Amino acid sequence: MKHLIPYVQSFSVPFEYPVYFTTDLFSPDNPALALAAARLHERRRHRFMIFVDSGVAAAHENLTFRMREYFESRSADMRLAADPAVVPGGESAKNGWEHVHDIIGAINRHRLDRQSYIVAVGGGAVLDMVGFAAALVHRGLRLLRVPTTTLAQNDAGIGVKNGINDQGQKNYIGTFAPPFAVLNDAAFLTTLTFEQWIGGISEAFKVAIIKDAAFFEFLVDAAAALRARDGAVMEEAVRRCAILHLDHIRNTGDPFEFGSARPLDFGHWAAHKLESMSGFTMGHGQAVAVGIALDAYIAVRQGLMAEADFIRIVYGLQACGLPVWEERLHRRAPDGSLEILAGLAQFREHLGGDLMITLPNGIGGKVEVGAVEAEDVAAAIAVLRDCAGRTASAFGEITEAPTRAGRRCGHV
Repeated sequence: MKHLIPYVQSFSVPFEYPVYFTTDLFSPDNPALALAAARLHERRRHRFMIFVDSGVAAAHENLTFRMREYFESRSADMRLAADPAVVPGGESAKNGWEHVHDIIGAINRHRLDRQSYIVAVGGGAVLDMVGFAAALVHRGLRLLRVPTTTLAQNDAGIGVKNGINDQGQKNYIGTFAPPFAVLNDAAFLTTLTFEQWIGGISEAFKVAIIKDAAFFEFLVDAAAALRARDGAVMEEAVRRCAILHLDHIRNTGDPFEFGSARPLDFGHWAAHKLESMSGFTMGHGQAVAVGIALDAYIAVRQGLMAEADFIRIVYGLQACGLPVWEERLHRRAPDGSLEILAGLAQFREHLGGDLMITLPNGIGGKVEVGAVEAEDVAAAIAVLRDCAGRTASAFGEITEAPTRAGRRCGHV
């Protein structure tokens, strides 16, 4: 029938954005921000609005003053439409629409157009929230991200997603909207709490375990230095992790996640559920560390990973200062089932209806599985509870005696 033959519209739009690794971004003699904004070589004086994470502003009390100085020193090419605005930070700030509406209102009051720039300075939650608002106004303003945590610099701040938490679920509302540029300033990492400092390393372990065995070995070997807040080691870890994430986005052919598989969400189905079970008081990085350990042992149960590799993962995470256990893993739903299992159903819905979980296939490889058995999850929880009772130093003999160490962790 004639009316059943469609006229197929087809076009492609290339996306490109630079990711800078720099220090002291808002020093007048640092050209990175100006270069990022001018990369299209347009002949106009662009307008900017800056939104700063309240935690970052508190830790760097002269930051907004330095921002104004930076723009004044380059006033021929760029100007602030308003003084930098401080916005709430932390995961709770992106719960619901309140702060997104506030940001949209501020953008509207200062009449920014599609060639104006929004600069988001902060942790992943602020980047998500401000980026989401920027993606909605005029169907998208130019977003310059300035991540200030390890988690944001090596993962959340360099990708193509924005979102807020809603309906009791992590990132339930959001958009795919690539940034105009990302500027990682290592100086911001120096004022982080230890939880924030180390949280992003869970994402480094995640991508290393499924993509890069050499990077995994680097992380395990560097665990003590990372725990001791060695800045040079952290910079290398952040850079290598960020590049692996960027390469994945570029090379998979599915940057906007139309498919059912999401390898970069290894360990995340449980992590997202743990975060929501905690009322989003649990750090994302810490939840991901637990999720990685959980899925790694499920991989052992499915014959995809040797116990020695699992133990090395547990050792590496704990030696860095990351958890592999959370008491909420034991929580039961009214029907008696483990509440964490509801995370599988929520993850399935987020993917589009079919469950596809990424599990490690040894170290440096991965496989997609369409089912996770409740008994495997229960077994993993039992093992992790025992492993969590071991201090990082108690795993020192793992490389020499992984089988014995595995038995001590209570493997089943």
